[in-house]
Amino acid sequence: MALRLLCLTVLVFRVADAVVQHRSLEDARLDRQRLVHRYIKVLNKEEGAIRLVGGDNEYEGNIEVLHNGKWGAVCDDEWDAVEGDIVCRQLGFPGMRRYTRSGFFGPARRRFWMDNLFCEGHEQELVDCHFEGWGENDCEPGEAAGVVCYPPENAQLLGPAPILRDEDLPKYPIRSRSRLYVRLRGGRSRIEGRVEVSLDGGRWGSVCADGWSLLEANVVCRQLGLGYASEAFQTDFFGGSNVSRPVLSGSECYGNETELADCLHHDASQGIVSCHGNRQHVAAVICDFIAPDLVVDYLEIEQTAHLEDRPMLLMQCAMEENCVANEAYQIQRDDPHWRYRSRRLLKFTAAAINAGNADFRPFKEKSQWEWHMCHMHFHSMEVFATFDIFDLRGHKVAQGHKASFCLEDSNCLPGVSKKYNCANYGDQGISINCSDVYLYNLDCQWVDVTDLSPGSYVLKIAINPEFKVAEMNYDNNAAICDLIYTENFARVQNCQLGRP
Repeated sequence: MALRLLCLTVLVFRVADAVVQHRSLEDARLDRQRLVHRYIKVLNKEEGAIRLVGGDNEYEGNIEVLHNGKWGAVCDDEWDAVEGDIVCRQLGFPGMRRYTRSGFFGPARRRFWMDNLFCEGHEQELVDCHFEGWGENDCEPGEAAGVVCYPPENAQLLGPAPILRDEDLPKYPIRSRSRLYVRLRGGRSRIEGRVEVSLDGGRWGSVCADGWSLLEANVVCRQLGLGYASEAFQTDFFGGSNVSRPVLSGSECYGNETELADCLHHDASQGIVSCHGNRQHVAAVICDFIAPDLVVDYLEIEQTAHLEDRPMLLMQCAMEENCVANEAYQIQRDDPHWRYRSRRLLKFTAAAINAGNADFRPFKEKSQWEWHMCHMHFHSMEVFATFDIFDLRGHKVAQGHKASFCLEDSNCLPGVSKKYNCANYGDQGISINCSDVYLYNLDCQWVDVTDLSPGSYVLKIAINPEFKVAEMNYDNNAAICDLIYTENFARVQNCQLGRP
């Protein structure tokens, strides 16, 4: 092992030295440090080491992290560009090209080590971010988080994979001009089965399930006249296999397309098909003619938004759920009088109205709900809503991190009886024509803005932000508002409905 490590170190130094001819001495020195750190940390099996698996190149794949000498996956709950950029920087790549969810590079191969990651962007390594705790998760194999980094400028020296132009990379889907015919096969009824497609009337074949989600499934159900997607699977339960070459891969839909051909996908007309999963990695759906449809009540947000300076003494329960910025936890660790420090919070009431024709139910089984001692009730969804603040350039500068939610019928239209209640281990959900209301005086119903400079920003509040629960559409699941923040007050105005 020592000899292997020595040889690898020599190789990495030679690679870094070759770059000096084209770049400044300082840049080359930093590259050398990053490369050596990346490879030696993995070889030494150091706690917190990360790697990318399942991709065609070293700079893409699902993330795996090392804990207690064993590799494990990262769940895509709350996974976004902030976390993805940290991964690419930790691995020594120039930056992140895109982040991926829903097992884009295949289902997780091992246990999930990390869930509900909460990074602020300044962290040097992924383990510096807040998360639920090692192994604490409620994730399925198809929820693996991934990333595509920009390739290093010296990629041709690091391995056999050459530097490719964007148009040469099948991983980044495009639209082909060919006609895609769609059908379901292998189901117990006509509204379910594996998805098969035919290109320009050619042979029928399966669809690779890389990144397959409810967004793509919704388009398939709509195209077939079967209503809405209630489930999206990556499975061979309905037959089919991706051992033989699938017909289509890389499907990526916005969710409101009328046909699968309108979505992004690999250019099947040119024979470009790339699938990272195994034989069970087949796209499948179950359709239904009824579905919930949540709408954010943005007027409630505008009317209730305000600032509050709250002592950390009164936030201990909230801090257990990671509901404040990272600085607060540093204060808690370093200052013996931290309880008398305060945090500035942007608080608001958020209401989710179900305007669909079916109840909205949490995707976790009741046996998987978590008991929260502070709040004295069970929480059924970890990520039901997100609260984010962006600057005018679109960079996220603050975020709320409400770890868990209980869903109930807070208010209903006249004549509609309340069905769901968080108390006494009752069933949870949101009935048709009812709303779940989280009042501003509840724990974690805020964004910690203590470190935010006064100015103009954008506040975005989204429900069902990761599309984990099937809905008719997701274009009304977010309130996007102007935020004016001064040293003395905050005003939220001009809210519009949008997409998470």
